[in-house]
Amino acid sequence: MNINQIKKLMDRKKTSHKGENGYALIVGGSEEYVGAVSLAGLAALRTGCDAVTIAAPEKVAWAVNKFCPDLMTYKVKGSHFNIKNAKEMVKYADKFDAVLIGNGATRKADKFCQYFVKKSPKLKVIDADALKSLSFKDFHNAILTPHETELEIMLVNSGKEFLLPKLKEANAKEKAEILQGNLRYFLQNNNVLLLKGPTDIIVSRNKIAFNRTGNQGMTKAGTGDVLAGLVVGFLAKTKDQFKSAVAAAYVNGWFGDQLLRRKKGYTFIASDILEDLKKLKGK
Repeated sequence: MNINQIKKLMDRKKTSHKGENGYALIVGGSEEYVGAVSLAGLAALRTGCDAVTIAAPEKVAWAVNKFCPDLMTYKVKGSHFNIKNAKEMVKYADKFDAVLIGNGATRKADKFCQYFVKKSPKLKVIDADALKSLSFKDFHNAILTPHETELEIMLVNSGKEFLLPKLKEANAKEKAEILQGNLRYFLQNNNVLLLKGPTDIIVSRNKIAFNRTGNQGMTKAGTGDVLAGLVVGFLAKTKDQFKSAVAAAYVNGWFGDQLLRRKKGYTFIASDILEDLKKLKGK
């Protein structure tokens, strides 16, 4: 995938009306991590989807409102997500084309995330803490975006820890083949895996892609939230899981590379990627 192909994903009909280009919901945030959902929400908007709503604990949602008027919010009672409001959020998510869950939610939201992921039929992007208490059999209609440590946790949760030594010794191509061969049930359940790393690996039931854009500066806090936001934004607009994962990985890393060259070092931060994203259509 290249920048011109990305632009085609972002195109819209001249006759398109509000909502035709996708509504995305982002479920996450906590009083400790307000920035995570804000970064993800703005990244989703930059993909070209029409609207993004952040569902977050009340104080977090009010902070998001103050930070950015472009993001709508749904205020959930309490200081963090819990099983009591899980059913409410599954029903609320029905209004949207795609949902991102996990960013900034913390492990206090484990039971909430377990319920939501298993019960919501919507196209989903699962990131960060929402991954850590689940196994691969729990997902359907989802794109998972773990880094290496989160993948290891999930493999242990799934009873597949025997793969860990093989994966540690494998190169990117071998890792992709190991994962595709050993996660058949997960992949056949309409899921895609986007494994973040020096080379991003994107695996579906019958496709494998590698993304080599990006650099060591992408380990900074918030860049994963931007990536997750890009994924859900593309997904809300295109409804294509594999293309959305590949496009998001490419764009996130590509702008990271531009920032590295321009700033001549690793001084760039996650919000710099957001700032550059608004120039994408002009590239």
